[in-house]
Amino acid sequence: MTAILLAAGFARRFGSQKLLARLPDGQYVVEAAARNLLAGAGCVIAVTGQDEQLMRVLDACGCQVVVNARAEEGMGASIAAGVRAAADAAGWLVAPGDMPWIHPDTIARVRAALDRDAGIVIPTFDGRRGHPVAFAGEFAAELAALKGDSGARSVVAAHALRLKLLPVDDAGVLADIDTPDDLGRGFAR
Repeated sequence: MTAILLAAGFARRFGSQKLLARLPDGQYVVEAAARNLLAGAGCVIAVTGQDEQLMRVLDACGCQVVVNARAEEGMGASIAAGVRAAADAAGWLVAPGDMPWIHPDTIARVRAALDRDAGIVIPTFDGRRGHPVAFAGEFAAELAALKGDSGARSVVAAHALRLKLLPVDDAGVLADIDTPDDLGRGFAR
């Protein structure tokens, strides 16, 4: 299985490149997200736009960096670029780059749930769906064809019978960075 870290967004609500904003521990937002994903999944493809500093940070973390030339088309295009870059994978674990508090153990649990013959796995916390979302290889063509900014919601909706919701005790699966005030939020491990 290959993890796909989505890091090609434009951070319009944040006002600047939020993925390169610093967390209280000194790490970049995307660095913390990448390190957790690497610890929980192993192999990570980071999909970026044309941001040289962001690419250097992700490369230094150990991610394979893929530039999405169609980043302006939205999250769906970035998921598609990541899936195409790892077309031979048995499945994909998709995580946004602005979610630095997902615990590696949670990522590993989502991955393991997919390995137990689920088609799609979404972690939940307090009954709310979060990230990362895992997809089995059978969804390759649909994921590789995604466009727009709704991510993979259409794939999840079309295959509700193959969906497993996985309750987790990790508020990080819901916590993204949208504004500078979110940087100090943090979550206990």
